[in-house]
Amino acid sequence: MAVAAIIAWETRVLPIGSLARPGPGYLPLALAAIMAGLGLAIAWRGGGPRVADLTWSEASHAIKLLGGCAGAALTIEWLGYRLTMFLLVLFFLGAIERRRPFAAVATALGLSLGSFWLFADLLRVALPRGPWGF
Repeated sequence: MAVAAIIAWETRVLPIGSLARPGPGYLPLALAAIMAGLGLAIAWRGGGPRVADLTWSEASHAIKLLGGCAGAALTIEWLGYRLTMFLLVLFFLGAIERRRPFAAVATALGLSLGSFWLFADLLRVALPRGPWGF
């Protein structure tokens, strides 16, 4: 709830607008209100498990996923969107999830090319093309 209060306080400088024409401060304030409501619900319910009692058997899996995302973030400008997304999805499906090679390559190719077409061509989002224009 404290984070929600800070977000709500920071949005005071942005115009909120109305429901019909929301301003730039509308969504952050709405999300802060939702966050505060969820925080209040958690505090009201109480009595749940302590963080120290929780164990996470999938920590190594999460670290691999986070490492793949960090690698993609570091190489997307250098390799370009399509090649980076292809390698990221191939890593996720082939190395982490252990899918069949043909299915992993086909899915990675389809997702990287399809998402590039959707965002770059249809929605006109400027995505990095890499040194070879790919």
